[in-house]
Amino acid sequence: MFRGNHPAKVDEKGRLKLPAAFKQLVDAQNVTQFYITSTDGRSAEIWPLPEWEKREAQLAGSSNLDDAVQKYLNLTSYYGQQVEMDNQARVLLPQILRGKARLDADVAVFGKTTYLEVHNREMFEQNLPGNEMTVEDRKALASILSRKVDS
Repeated sequence: MFRGNHPAKVDEKGRLKLPAAFKQLVDAQNVTQFYITSTDGRSAEIWPLPEWEKREAQLAGSSNLDDAVQKYLNLTSYYGQQVEMDNQARVLLPQILRGKARLDADVAVFGKTTYLEVHNREMFEQNLPGNEMTVEDRKALASILSRKVDS
């Protein structure tokens, strides 16, 4: 499970070296293929290919007429590319997404349980004060956390 924030840099060729903590997790699962995409163009999502394939299987069960699914697929296809990690643990971020999300230098790499999320660090830090948890957020989270987990 991916968790935490690991600052990193994107090199001049658009490659991101996976932070060591995350690299250990993908190595343990023998993952070298990833699907890198976005749903909003403000950050990159790096999905280990097996996890992305699970997401695709979930979506395949929905109707082609479902507008939300079609929007999701359009966005993730537009920004997305399947990539292979090189011998130095680097992945090439898609050019369209790199430009749109300004993933061209210092970035923050967040673990989001099943995938990694990459943000331009400066832009993310500028937006932090406006993204504090509200009372409504806390109530919604409490409701989610109080549900019984099926074993």
